[in-house]
Amino acid sequence: MTNPHPLLTYDPAGAGLTDADRAALAGPLQAARDEVLKHDLDDYHSGSIPEKKKPLDAGFIEMPERLLADYRSDPAGSELGRILQSADRLAAAVDRVVVLGIGGSYMGARAVMEACCHPYFNELSRAERGGRPRMYFEGNNVDNDASQGLLDLLGRGTTAAGVDRRWAIVVISKSGGTMETAVALRQFLAALMQSLGDDVAALAELVVPITGNTGKLADLADAIGCTDRYLVPDGVGGRFSVLSPVGLLPAALLLGDGVVQLLEGAAAMNAHFRDAPPGSNAVLDYVGVCHHLETSKGIDLRVLSAWAKSLEAVGLWYDQLLAESLGKDGRGATPLTVVNTRDLHSRAQQHQEGAADKVFTNLIVDRWTRKPLPVGHSDWNQDELNEIAERTLPEIMTAAIDGTNTAYRTDNRPTADIRLPRLDAATLGQLLQMLMLATVVEGRLIDINPYGQPGVEQYKKHMRKNLGLE
Repeated sequence: MTNPHPLLTYDPAGAGLTDADRAALAGPLQAARDEVLKHDLDDYHSGSIPEKKKPLDAGFIEMPERLLADYRSDPAGSELGRILQSADRLAAAVDRVVVLGIGGSYMGARAVMEACCHPYFNELSRAERGGRPRMYFEGNNVDNDASQGLLDLLGRGTTAAGVDRRWAIVVISKSGGTMETAVALRQFLAALMQSLGDDVAALAELVVPITGNTGKLADLADAIGCTDRYLVPDGVGGRFSVLSPVGLLPAALLLGDGVVQLLEGAAAMNAHFRDAPPGSNAVLDYVGVCHHLETSKGIDLRVLSAWAKSLEAVGLWYDQLLAESLGKDGRGATPLTVVNTRDLHSRAQQHQEGAADKVFTNLIVDRWTRKPLPVGHSDWNQDELNEIAERTLPEIMTAAIDGTNTAYRTDNRPTADIRLPRLDAATLGQLLQMLMLATVVEGRLIDINPYGQPGVEQYKKHMRKNLGLE
């Protein structure tokens, strides 16, 4: 029987590693995998965490299997079942949802939206969206004009009448103390309250917090009496939370039960990671190539080349994941996302003939969602394209990918390919889990704790002091 969710693949042929390089990496990579799958999880479950491993947010690893097992056992009462019910309730009640959160609290949801929804999803009619709400993201900055613009769009100062004018808030913050999200919540909560004619009971149904058991946001949710609320799970850090309620509720609002396929893809990647040996293991091979190039050749700039606009937000999500996880103790590679062929017209010159400090990982979709669009024949052939009138955009993209790889390799710029068999929820789940696993494996390989973000906490402390709050 054909696998309904074929696995993505990783091809490092253009990275320049020799058989001896790969053989030397095999042992350390397997040891790092064992550390993640055995020792980290044993310590996590026991609660007896060595000091050097604190914090240890390894709960994301097993989360896809746990959520799926609970859902299949109890479709209505399980956490995933309740998330789907909340999403369907909100989708029936409102036409817009504002997701408030910063960093990992919103970037995964944005990646899901851009990868799995129509490129102009928010511009479609409600019928064309299958009754799913439009989605907007705020609370991730303190940009005055962007916030004002979204409030204008939502119809500030007007009373919502009918589903087409109603909107809701999903707010994500474990403590409720993150300045950007807390400020946005205050502002958007006031606007939503006004749109409901100051009806607190109605407000309680249209604000869904995802937060901790205690904290400022939990207290606010109690005061409002929010009908639905979900927990940011213990043992899952923000940038590893995309497959927890943090990412699943926004995804369910957009995809409905497509979130099941998202989790199935992640579970399939877990099985692949556990069982496949180095040389045919996408996670281990990706880590091995990046680690070898950094330690042997000083290549510490990692360029993720997304060959589809819909994957740009995935790249930005990964930028944060890698930068915050491994950028510590004066170490850590620098991630950079580009979208091709767009960015070939701004970056390719530097990438091919600039400093030789980059490895290029191509993110390639093998089968596009829509039917291939041909160039087309025209009576106006001043562009001289009639010769390729029958060629399609996917064929042109393939020619560009192959041409770019050839050019880079000619100048000894290492390249590798992550190939997605198609772009859907299951494949995206595989990719997200692969990159999270790769990040923690590399952390264990180089003896850097991939969890926690002490540098970020410093900026928060100084910002609060400058505002007179400390």
